[in-house]
Formats: sequence, C-alpha cells, structure tokens
Amino acid sequence: MSRVWEVPVHDSTRVRDARIAAREACGESGLAPARTAAAELVATELATNLLRHADGGRMVVNLVEPPDGAGTSVQLFSLDQGPGIPDVGAALRDGYSTADGSLGAGLGSCLRSANAFHLFSRPGRGTVATARIDPEPAGRGAPTAQLPAGGITVALGQAGDSGDAWGWARSGGTLTMLLADGLGHGPKAAHASTAAVRELRRAAHLPPEEILRRLHTALRPTRGAAVTVAQVDTDRAELSVAGVGNVGGRVRTGESWSSLVTHPGIVGAYFPAQVPVRRLPWRPDSLLVLYSDGLPSRWTPPEDPGLLAHDPSVVAAAILRDAGSPARPVRDDTTVAVLAPDRRTRTHDSRF
Repeated sequence: MSRVWEVPVHDSTRVRDARIAAREACGESGLAPARTAAAELVATELATNLLRHADGGRMVVNLVEPPDGAGTSVQLFSLDQGPGIPDVGAALRDGYSTADGSLGAGLGSCLRSANAFHLFSRPGRGTVATARIDPEPAGRGAPTAQLPAGGITVALGQAGDSGDAWGWARSGGTLTMLLADGLGHGPKAAHASTAAVRELRRAAHLPPEEILRRLHTALRPTRGAAVTVAQVDTDRAELSVAGVGNVGGRVRTGESWSSLVTHPGIVGAYFPAQVPVRRLPWRPDSLLVLYSDGLPSRWTPPEDPGLLAHDPSVVAAAILRDAGSPARPVRDDTTVAVLAPDRRTRTHDSRF
C-alpha cells in the first residue's frame, strides 16, 4: 500500500509529528480508537528514544496487511545510526534505562501494545525497531504471527504517496511476493503500483510469468509499472523469480548473494514476448531482497548473521537505512521487500 508518512526526528517538536503520523495512518486504515491509541503510544515512545538515546533518526509509517488478511495494519519503523543498545534483552524489560530521569518503560510498553514488535541493534551502528498494530489486539501470551515477508516504503521528498508498493499472498503450498514501481511519482504512480498488489491477491495461484501477464492486463488503464514477482514453492523448495522493468533483486543462499536480472519493459504498457524465469533452490537459510531503483545501485547486502535471521521487516528497514545517508539521500520513491523461509509463529523477537 502506497500511503507513506516519514518524520525526521531531530528535536522534541517532531515527537508530536510522529504521533500525528501514526494517528493519521490509523485513520486511513480504519483502526478503532483503542488500536489508534496503541499506535500513538508506540510512535511517541520510539520517537522519544530516537532523541534521548540516538541523537535523532527518523520514523516511517506504512500501511500493510495483517497476517490474517482482514483489514489493514499500521507498521511503524524507527531508524537511527546512533550508539546502539548494548543489551537489547535488558532494554525491553521495564525499569531499564540508560537515560537520567527516564522510567525505563518505553520499549516494554511498545512490546505490550504492538501485535508484533522487533528490535535489532549493534553497538556503534545504530538501531532498527519495527512495530505492527493490527485491527485486533494480540491475545495475552499468544505468540507473534511470524510473517515470511516484510518491507518498507518511503516517498521521494517525504511526499504522502509513494509510487512503489509491495505485497505478498499465499496459495496452497506457494508463497508469492511482488514489488511494483509505478512510472513517475505521486498519486498516479501509486495507483498503478497499488493495482498490481491488488491483482496479486487474485492471481497468486499462477506461476510468476503468468502473474505478470495478468498484471499487464490489469495495469493497462494506469500509467504502468516495473514489476518483479517472486514465488516460493514450499513443496519443491524452489524459488522462481520473473520481472519486467527495473525492480532489482538479490538472493542469498549459503554464504553468498547473487543478483537477479529482469527483462526490459513496462507492465501495462509494453510487455515483452518472453519473460525469462530464474529458478533457484530455496533453503532454510535463503533470503530474497527485492528493491526499487530508489535504492543506490551500489548498495551492499548485509552479512551480519544476527540481522539476516531477524524478522523480514527489520532486514528491509536496515537495508534502507544503511544504503542512504544525509550526503546520499534517496533519489526516488524507494521500497525494500524481503522474503524469508516461512516460520508461522514466533514470540516477540528481541534478538540482536
């Protein structure tokens, strides 16, 4: 979904802006007042921590599908390149704080309020936190639904609409993820990419090349998009990837990364006669990253085993954070989506 809120947090006035962004996202997704309050609390705590512990950073708010596909969830991201957290497990316990005058309940309250809360930190390299607020609260003591896919989207110039969108769907023994980059920027580009994600939910039973053909028909009334489709056949332990346009991909198997090549064209406008499909083994340690061309072309894939084993939303956010800098800002709408081996449930993840 292409609606985006991005808030640079470098002074206390931006904490309020982060809270308002969370509230607006909840209004857009139709969340009830109690879930909206939970999102505002998480946004406030994460933004406050950016100032208190990291000398600033940024908050990003996206709309995503919840695990059961019912309604729309709000996903909050906190990104910084500060000193990091030396003991994440301790930081998540109430009463722990490294700041004078703090009650030390911020991260613990995030853990309790969100349906899924994930935190990754390395001393000297910063912290990434992700929190998902679903339409319904999590049952007390229930394990967090572990999603096999996660992503983050930002818009050029902190605009309200991103021309990028990503989504995923299950169909029997297959799991399919898509990333679409609508031509240009703004609402019309967002319309094209959102149409691609919507059509994926109806076509997830098809192989990637046929999904792309279906998308070509669905996107004809739009300005079109670059689209890459990745599908995992869990029964055959095989990954199939096909793409038209400049949505990139990299897959990690074992200790090495390999790049995925897409075919020139525009889904919805100019579709090639043949779409090559790359097939690779899909192992328990495999990882797929799809990214739009807003990411710098020479970005370096992460090698940290702790990060790579983390929730896909955290991996995606860390890649986005580490690929850019104030001296090298994003030059386009940017999305990073990550597909990992499917693990249906997990407790709140606080590994680092």
